[in-house]
Amino acid sequence: MKVAVGGPLKVAFRPWVEGLENVPAEGPAILASNHLSFSDSFFLPAVLDRKVTFIAKAEYFTTPGVKGRLTAAFFKGVGQLPVDRSGARGAGEAAIKSGIEVLERGELFGIYPEGTRSPDGRLYRGKPGGLARVALATGAPVIPVAMIDTEKIQPPGKVMPKLMRPGIRIGKPLDFSRYQGMEHDRFVLRAVTDEVMYEIMKLSGQEYVDMYATAMKRQLTEAAKAEKEAEKAAKAALARAEKEQAEKEKADQNQADQNQADQNQADKNQADKNQAD
Repeated sequence: MKVAVGGPLKVAFRPWVEGLENVPAEGPAILASNHLSFSDSFFLPAVLDRKVTFIAKAEYFTTPGVKGRLTAAFFKGVGQLPVDRSGARGAGEAAIKSGIEVLERGELFGIYPEGTRSPDGRLYRGKPGGLARVALATGAPVIPVAMIDTEKIQPPGKVMPKLMRPGIRIGKPLDFSRYQGMEHDRFVLRAVTDEVMYEIMKLSGQEYVDMYATAMKRQLTEAAKAEKEAEKAAKAALARAEKEQAEKEKADQNQADQNQADQNQADKNQADKNQAD
């Protein structure tokens, strides 16, 4: 996959990299990255000599049909592990277990602390469960990574990428051995996660938003839904107003026609009377 995918990616997009020396040549390490685009999981492994294992939703591996089998083969080839996200807690535990297993094999484990892609290019609060628990359970160093401009190459919902140079900044490894054995302390998990997110923010230069990206996505979805409903209500109100106006104009015209008919009849009656006289 590094030849079939990584090679063409580097030739076509020519990503620039800073801090490559911060990734160890061997041994376990966690690559904690911001998440701007679907393509992040391809550009980062493409510039490294070592294999990086990410977690991915199980649907990528279980979709039926030829397309589903090809998709599953592709994600397995680029080193992604399926995680069932049907239950939030179960998904989190599965991700943690997968990460620990990867690191115990002495490999690189890639994770997005935000939990999902940024909806607007800003950096969101990191989720304290997966990253911190895996780091404290294994003692592996955490290497902060900043993906630069990948959202401009392939924004969410876009299929065809735009040819431009993305960037990757890799920070110095962070050691959290001082918290060893405290992976069940929620305050420690929060502190570890926030420290990693701060380093990612410095590397990426992104504006930081102190809320979860999933919450922001819900807000945006609800706002879009409310806007759509308001637009629908406005159109309905306009249609009602136009109908009422048309009915009023028709009534006015009918009344005018009736008045004219009455006047014509009155004129005719008067004319008949005058002729009789």
